[in-house]
Amino acid sequence: MAEWLSISDVKKKISETSAEEVTAAYLETIAKSSINGYTCTYDGAIEMAKEADKGEGEGLLAGVPIAIKDNISTKGLSTTCSSKILEGYVPPYDAHVIERLKAEGAVILGKTNMDEFAMGTSTESSCYGVTLNPWDTERVPGGSSGGSAAVVAAGEAPISLGSDTGGSVRCPAAFCGVVGLKPTYGAVSRFGLISYANSLEQIGPMATCVEDIATVMDVIGGHDPRDSTSIDREVNYRDALVDDVKGLKIGVPDEYFGEGVDEGVEKAVWDAIGKYEEMGATWEKVSMPHTKYALAAYYTIAMSEASSNLARFDGTRYGPRHDGENWHVMASRTRAECFGKEVQRRVLLGTYALSAGYQDKYYLKALKVRTLVKQDFEKALSNVDVLMGPTMPMPAFKIGEKVEDPLSLYLSDVNTVPMNLSGVPCISVPCGLSDGLPVGLQIIGKQYDEATIMRAAYAFEQNTDHNKARPAEVI
Repeated sequence: MAEWLSISDVKKKISETSAEEVTAAYLETIAKSSINGYTCTYDGAIEMAKEADKGEGEGLLAGVPIAIKDNISTKGLSTTCSSKILEGYVPPYDAHVIERLKAEGAVILGKTNMDEFAMGTSTESSCYGVTLNPWDTERVPGGSSGGSAAVVAAGEAPISLGSDTGGSVRCPAAFCGVVGLKPTYGAVSRFGLISYANSLEQIGPMATCVEDIATVMDVIGGHDPRDSTSIDREVNYRDALVDDVKGLKIGVPDEYFGEGVDEGVEKAVWDAIGKYEEMGATWEKVSMPHTKYALAAYYTIAMSEASSNLARFDGTRYGPRHDGENWHVMASRTRAECFGKEVQRRVLLGTYALSAGYQDKYYLKALKVRTLVKQDFEKALSNVDVLMGPTMPMPAFKIGEKVEDPLSLYLSDVNTVPMNLSGVPCISVPCGLSDGLPVGLQIIGKQYDEATIMRAAYAFEQNTDHNKARPAEVI
């Protein structure tokens, strides 16, 4: 049976056996799995573990296995964004975060399943098929980093990396009952992350506990000169892990409890806020008036950037090629055959939004709304330390329930996209169950203030039992 292990649990097992044995056990668990969380496992994982054993435990993550989302470049290991158009692509270089992980002795288990090119909320658009939620295999794990959350929840990796463009770390973390962080924009280098929407996305960790999130951030965070958006700030994230929220001021936006929020989700989140009050924090209602425009602005910006970023995938350099009498025909055939429906939809809508005569009407207007959303956060967070609300308005929905209704899927992101527009950090932590399915509490902080949201999340975790809830097949 799969085990739910923290980094410290894994290190204890390594000290009792070896990194090689621990890695082999994870690979065996993955081989028996039916949730389809991985697109591939790494043939060199055992060798990495052997090297960790030789290093006598050097490095923050020495011998600790980790799963990597399939849009983060890994030298010598397939990286496809779960898309047919990158079938067979093996990067010649590592992403910055992979370099950091290797330097600290981490063992790469493999690449995790995702919505194609990170475009989705359910991991149903992958060319490798749907990933199943370990809590209920008839339900989605969330997206787009569904595989990364599902393998942690299923005990198939202690930690994982995802990317978050509009909630793609926090949504699956909430649906799968694990912890997921979207750092401040620029806190983690995007070098080697295959782009969907550059101005919105960030790489973020997922784990079984807040302490592990902080440990991974201490490894992957920091400046990288190869990413012009990377911030030069030295932070020790583990220093923030203090079990004390006395005097913490919490803002609760009414807008995050709007129409469509599941009753069980709302109750779990309010119970969590009540727990903070018991622990010595205070809360007050705050207003985020431009939230109602955030979703439309987000999708306009994201799709426009996707249209530009995905132009490079035309059959010339990467993946399969469908030949034609000239480049235009070849590219058109290749993209029509190898991009899935959702990617095609977003590229077409983004191209339209950027086209002559419409750029001012849609794209530039969306950028103005983005500024207003950012100002909402600045104003609200000038009077409180953090904001809190539901990560997702509902628990995990059934596979196939929303896939034929793209608008319904987009609306699921209503509570997560504003933070990507504004660039602020946010973390999702388990706060209860609704009809037996996990609910995520979203804690949002000021830019570069991961310390406060991690402290709040850690204290909540230390004083509740929610993070001890497990899927039935996991101990």
